[in-house]
Amino acid sequence: MVHQRKVALAGSAHLELVSGVVQLRPEDAMFDAMLRGWRAQQKARGLQDETVEDRERLIRRFHEFANDYPWQWTPAHMDEWSVCLTGEKHLAPSTIRGYQGIVRLFSEFVIDSRYGWVPACEDAFGAFPVAICHEWNTIPHLQDYEGSPEARPFTREELQRFLDYADDQVDRAVRAKRKGALAAYRDATLFKVIYGWGLRRTETSKLDVVDFGRNPQAPQFGRYGTLNVRYGKAKKGQQPRRRNVLSVMDWAAEAVADYVENVRPRFGFPDHPALWITERGGRLQPGSINDRFEAYRDALKLPKDLFPHSIRHSYVTHLTEDGVDRRFIQQQVGHECDSSTAIYTHVSDDFMNTALHKALAPAFAGV
Repeated sequence: MVHQRKVALAGSAHLELVSGVVQLRPEDAMFDAMLRGWRAQQKARGLQDETVEDRERLIRRFHEFANDYPWQWTPAHMDEWSVCLTGEKHLAPSTIRGYQGIVRLFSEFVIDSRYGWVPACEDAFGAFPVAICHEWNTIPHLQDYEGSPEARPFTREELQRFLDYADDQVDRAVRAKRKGALAAYRDATLFKVIYGWGLRRTETSKLDVVDFGRNPQAPQFGRYGTLNVRYGKAKKGQQPRRRNVLSVMDWAAEAVADYVENVRPRFGFPDHPALWITERGGRLQPGSINDRFEAYRDALKLPKDLFPHSIRHSYVTHLTEDGVDRRFIQQQVGHECDSSTAIYTHVSDDFMNTALHKALAPAFAGV
């Protein structure tokens, strides 16, 4: 007679529940055990601690909203929660869909027969968890891009005004002999780096001095010919994705070289690895980048639908207008799909007209 060996999956009920122990609050004990099991299951799949913790916090928030336990949840709870997220909290559809997806993942985990939570709940409470997320009460993903339609890149003239204004703040601080001259110089260089290498805000804040290196194919950039982005946008639950970005703008390389060699040492923290450091020796955080950006944007009376990410959009758009190969741009900004790069591209009317003339030229040849 052949006996099948029962595999103890990480997150199984029989691994998380303590047998023979009378719980003072059995419902809370079961819910906590479910969350421990889900945590173990996700860790076994290699997900990062931050992802797992964020998901658990959301499930606890859903539990508080429903005021019931997972074996009592119904699709109506999901309906009511989604209405609250939309009508009361006014969250973006993509955010709501992300929240719904997390609840769906937890629900699928506790009803999966391989983990044993259904019979455990039924034995303990006479009820069991069921699927609560369905196509009629969750938001489908129908578009590649779901950001605000007002989001756009800088025009070339707007970007020049913005960078010039950032440089002017350095001159004003120096003339006034103010304390913030070094910080103003740092921030002016930082915005040039975001544009010069097409970076995200968080990628920029986490740069270290050693992330710049030489490109033997472009010796004119010196030691600033390539940038190793070590904290690129990660897939859900995974490690940050690395990419190497080649330098293409000589003025941007000159700006960062001047900052690293002549300005950064004056902050007085030679052993700190960060490229962007504060007067107190800390690493400049993304929120501080936002604050300085908004101050400059508002002082120039530029549209409020411009954000730090708009500078990255500008990098893609302007390189496209300049005729740079689309595949090269895609690799530079770390997009897996060309469709993502296309979404970032908002070429000017002049560019579109030029492209149209080139496309129509063969048809009118000899006319």
